[in-house]
Amino acid sequence: MTCRAEAVLGACVESDARNKSDGGAVMSNDSRQGVQGLTERQKVYWQKNIALIRNLLIIWAVISLGFGIILAKPLSAVPFFGVSFSFWIAQQGSILVFVILIFYYAVRMQRLDEDYVQNMKAVHRGDSKGIGGSA
Repeated sequence: MTCRAEAVLGACVESDARNKSDGGAVMSNDSRQGVQGLTERQKVYWQKNIALIRNLLIIWAVISLGFGIILAKPLSAVPFFGVSFSFWIAQQGSILVFVILIFYYAVRMQRLDEDYVQNMKAVHRGDSKGIGGSA
């Protein structure tokens, strides 16, 4: 794991210190412990991340499977760019939606990362609010 990825989780400095103290082990204790080693703020961060991924995949599935395959017959009567709408969704639209969702995910994750870093700085300053709104 890179230092930037661990910095988002607030573990960069701690894992470096652990790795130096235990002879430079490749895996940190956080990696071996999995989710049990996460703080409450880190769990909230990952829950938001997983919820975002889940929601975006649902949107993509509804567009590509729903409009391109399941509703193909009713939508085939709708002309769109010279072809039927269901054909266009199956050939172009689902890919276009996927690319848009990738950009949306990148923007949302950037905001989530910035919020997490600001909240961690607030915790180090002694403020009580965090990502989840609690200490």
